[in-house]
Order: sequence, then C-alpha cells, then structure tokens
Amino acid sequence: MNAKTVLITGATQGIGFELSKLFAKDGFNLILVARNEQRLNEIRKAFKSDYDADVRIIAKDLSKADSAMEIFEQLKLENIIVNILINNAGFGHFGKFTETDWDVEQRMIQLNITTLTQMTKLFLPDMLALNQGAIMNVASTAAFMPGPLMSVYYATKAFVFSFSQALANELKDTNITINTLCPGATDTEFARVAEMDNSKLFSGSMMSVMNAETVARMGYNDLMDGKELTITGTMNKMLVQSIRVSPRKMVMNITRWLMDKRN
Repeated sequence: MNAKTVLITGATQGIGFELSKLFAKDGFNLILVARNEQRLNEIRKAFKSDYDADVRIIAKDLSKADSAMEIFEQLKLENIIVNILINNAGFGHFGKFTETDWDVEQRMIQLNITTLTQMTKLFLPDMLALNQGAIMNVASTAAFMPGPLMSVYYATKAFVFSFSQALANELKDTNITINTLCPGATDTEFARVAEMDNSKLFSGSMMSVMNAETVARMGYNDLMDGKELTITGTMNKMLVQSIRVSPRKMVMNITRWLMDKRN
C-alpha cells in the first residue's frame, strides 16, 4: 500500500491515539480529528519531534450533524486527498433504556453510526478514482450480540459491523480495503465515559482487558495486510465463535451479567 495521507477520528486517546502513533512512525501524513484542540496540538508537537511527522489537526465534535461535511469541505478546499480513513471515534452509554438520557443517546447514534457512515460516503469516491486506499471502521465484539444495559450502544456497533462487511463485499474487485476492527474490553477512557468502569466486564476480575497499544497494533497490521475483519485476542475470537452457536437468550443473560456493576 503506497497511500500516504491518513485521517483518524478520536485520535487523542485510546485506540485512536495508538493508531496515530503507528502511522506516524511509518511515515504517513496525518490528519487527526478530535474535540480537544489542546491535546491535538500536544500530539502534533510530539509527533513532529519524535517521528518528524506531518500532522494536521482538526478540532471537531463529530457528534454534531454537520461535522463530517465540514471536515470534507475543508480538506477539499486545501486539495487534500485522504488515502486511508480510520473511523475510530465513538462512545457508549450505560443504563436501562427507560432510564437513560435521550440527548446522550442521540449524540451517540450520530457519532457511532451517522458520522461514520457519512465520512465513508464522502471520502470513498477519491479512493475509487485512484483504485487504492483503505478504510477502518472500529466496531466491537459488542457487534455480535444484543447488549442489555447498553442496548443502543451495542446496536450501533452491530450497524458498523454489518455496514462495513457489506461494503467490503461491494468493493471486493477493487484495490480498496474495508477493515472492521472489533476489540473486546480495552483499557481506554471508554469505560469511564460510559460510566461502567466498575462493571464485571471492565473490572479486570471477570474478563481479560487488553491494552490499547496491543489492540491498535493488531488492527494496523491487518489493515496493512488487506484483511477485512480483526477480532482482537484469542479470548475474544473464542467468544465470538461461541456466540454463533449459543442460544440467544443465554447470550443476553451473560452479557447483562457482565454489564452489571460489581457488588
């Protein structure tokens, strides 16, 4: 893959930050998108110092409806073509659906589904024109099961998985890779933001929590190898396989047990 410009959303922390480091180390030009402009500037300076990387930053709240188009139009005005798109930004929201905040869930749907889909829609045509490029959409092992106590979040990741896999099939006769990255529990800010850092899933006592650097490296390697699906870690791969042959009601009960807070 000779592509040289990569756009990464949610680039200031967790998996997005670790992916940014990997691309910077390998000499890519970076466009980093996140809400925190101060943190973006810190990363730009660090990457310039450590890797001599060309980093462009865009401070943008991707949970807002016009954000994807604003980014696309801004880059078009500067004649910048994105060769690799990493749709990493996303968040979760914990609680029973009857008790959760609709405003938060609406922003989550916008970010996890609508912005991701629109970013793909906007930047894919240039890749098709060149017949070269790659898109990574970050889903989750949550994509493979219903998620009581995080019902909307799990549903958004099911969309990302289904959409990405279908798109990969549509583009199978091109030189464009569509990779779906499906991490399990990962040591990032996700659990704290979702208010589930004390859940059995993330407490470290019931399930193995991977570090973001390892997850990013697995996804990066698979993207560069042209693979369409990355499920990180042996335990997560076994989990996904077991879900396919297990009764759905049992899967939901186990998922809810893992989502619940520790006593």
